[in-house]
Amino acid sequence: ESITTTTLATPENQPSSGLTPPQESNSTHQVLATETETLEQATETNPPETAVTAAAQPEVTPEEHHPPKVTETQTASTEKKETSQKEEASEEDKRIPQNLGSFKEESSKLSDLSDSEKKSLDELKHLVRDALDNHQFGSVPKPEDGSNAPEEVTIWGVPLLKDDRSDVVLLKFLRARDFKVKDSLAMLKNTVKWRREFKIDELVDEDLVDDLDKVVFMHGHDREGHPVCYNVYGEFQNKELYNKTFSDEEKRKHFLRTRIQFLERSIRKLDFSSGGVSTIFQINDMKNSPGLGKKELRSATKQAVQLLQDNYPEFVFKQAFINVPWWYLVFYTVIGPFMTPRSKSKLVFAGPSRSAETLFKYISPEQVPVQYGGLSVDPCDCNPDFSLEDPASEVIVKPGTKQTVEIIIYEKCEIVWEIRVIGWEVRYKAEFVPEEKDAYTVVVQKPRKMKPFDEPVLTQSFKVNELGKVLLTVDNPTSKKKKLVYRFNVKPL
Repeated sequence: ESITTTTLATPENQPSSGLTPPQESNSTHQVLATETETLEQATETNPPETAVTAAAQPEVTPEEHHPPKVTETQTASTEKKETSQKEEASEEDKRIPQNLGSFKEESSKLSDLSDSEKKSLDELKHLVRDALDNHQFGSVPKPEDGSNAPEEVTIWGVPLLKDDRSDVVLLKFLRARDFKVKDSLAMLKNTVKWRREFKIDELVDEDLVDDLDKVVFMHGHDREGHPVCYNVYGEFQNKELYNKTFSDEEKRKHFLRTRIQFLERSIRKLDFSSGGVSTIFQINDMKNSPGLGKKELRSATKQAVQLLQDNYPEFVFKQAFINVPWWYLVFYTVIGPFMTPRSKSKLVFAGPSRSAETLFKYISPEQVPVQYGGLSVDPCDCNPDFSLEDPASEVIVKPGTKQTVEIIIYEKCEIVWEIRVIGWEVRYKAEFVPEEKDAYTVVVQKPRKMKPFDEPVLTQSFKVNELGKVLLTVDNPTSKKKKLVYRFNVKPL
């Protein structure tokens, strides 16, 4: 398997379903998500009580915590709208390659290896020991005095045969060659030779000029802890950047060096211990991609892919292609027959309308950048209220329904929330309803019609000086289901 850094050739918890409870804060609170059907637009005169489920709410004391509860109500008209949406989605599915099989990443725990795999690993370790003793890797000449000091070889910051991390490294070469020991050793020797000739160890610390920070970047991790690498090919529509990167052989060589440096630095942050995370989740954004018609890009792609296949085995957990255009189908049709079922099972494809939904299957919304449907802002921006560590919740707002997130507050505090609906086309309002029966409801956000190109994430806050609940209501009048994503923090006053 190859890692595509900026080439065209080539999840800590399980994906959540429904509403995921947010982390507890120091303040005691409860989230209740309820859904009721509505067949007309919400208006400013709608009382907040219309969005609350008719089921009796349990009595809650500050010492108790109840997980979110979702109540759904559907009617025949709603079901028809959902059917229409499924038909639309089916048309897109026909155009986009599908994941051809489930893939479960092989365990890096040495204790999980089968007897035959353990035997192959032991055999490879024995051959590597002989190679080190006889200086067959060629990193340093064999001493002329005939001394028996073994050769020392380090790869990705891991010295061979020094500790258990070396076993995880060797397993990558074994799996890349289907546990054929001699083939694995040959691949390892060739990789060490290439690293020496490319001067990888010096390259890692070199200060290279790189204008590609928006083309390739690491951001967050998936639900299983794999770091996520984004490759944004549309950036190369910028002719100045494209020419600066690919216009001649010298620039293409520099481009390759910067990508290898980026990859090496990323790999050295992985955990090569037994059972650790030693692979990367890759996302390839194909939106506005210049395609394979550019001969300079095609040349750089071919060179990079071959280099990565030969020298970086088993570093890809999954390859997700999002915003997939029509022309990629042609490319996939060409390379598909040459891929193994195992390789195909690592691929994930999504068209523009399903990119965010697909990413959320593997990556929590708070870990996904805003431009891809999540809540995470660019690392260069400042978000004092939330970080990657603040979990988000997901709710499906069915066609023709209204979804309300109810946050019950038990003490004076300031509550800050972020909310977004992928693609919007909904009406949104926020209210605070005091616990006292005769108290007035406070309108935090008047009913607002949100358009598809409005700001992707709304951040709002409210100081709570009396007990009560905050209601965040999304009214979906469209025939398509919507994904609601939100999170909040409570700060005691």
